[in-house]
Amino acid sequence: MVSLEGSATTVSEAVETRRSLRAFLPDKVEPKLLKEILVKASRAPSGTNMQPWNVHLLFGESQAKVSQAVLQDYDNNVPYDEEQPYYPDKFFEPYLSRRRKVGWDLYGLLGIEKGDKEKMKAQHRRNYEFFSAPAAAIFTIHRDLNIGSWLDYGMYLQSVMLLAREAGLHTCPQAAFCGYHKAIRTALALEDSEVVVCGMAFGYADFSAVENTLQTDRADADEFIKIYS
Repeated sequence: MVSLEGSATTVSEAVETRRSLRAFLPDKVEPKLLKEILVKASRAPSGTNMQPWNVHLLFGESQAKVSQAVLQDYDNNVPYDEEQPYYPDKFFEPYLSRRRKVGWDLYGLLGIEKGDKEKMKAQHRRNYEFFSAPAAAIFTIHRDLNIGSWLDYGMYLQSVMLLAREAGLHTCPQAAFCGYHKAIRTALALEDSEVVVCGMAFGYADFSAVENTLQTDRADADEFIKIYS
């Protein structure tokens, strides 16, 4: 298996070592480096070159301000409220089983047993601390853009994460922030036209953290590839 440590030296290695990591070292990530990554990623394809991405890059006080605003709502049990649904209203197979497995695999590594809602909530809360990463971003899109631009956005985000691996960084894309867009909107003074796509943590991985040993499964090729001749 390719090592997750260090920098990725090929595209294949970047793809193979990209993980949603949930523990980071406090080591500083230079703003210049992240800006370079975000700019390079903007070569991602987009329909008629619309380039629908907007990035709010966070460090220090600004990152803390977003975290505190979201955590205040989370801790006060403000209802989770996405502007655009990320998941289906009801999960069904095979997606239900895949979702459950990755959740319990993570909780198993952390020693969280089924039914321990207090520990589950505490672990989920770490999302809104960006898993202690030293840098983060909130990604937004204009609310009047359609599904094609959202697909383009996915390619941009993947490019960001692969370029981060080339630079020796790791990331965690976080759809969990979408449901607290009101708190984020206030903290960052977002335009009314902006919809939160996701958050993302950036940093150098803490490989002493057990949660960073999580290896997610992928379906066999025959499950999703049909070859025609």
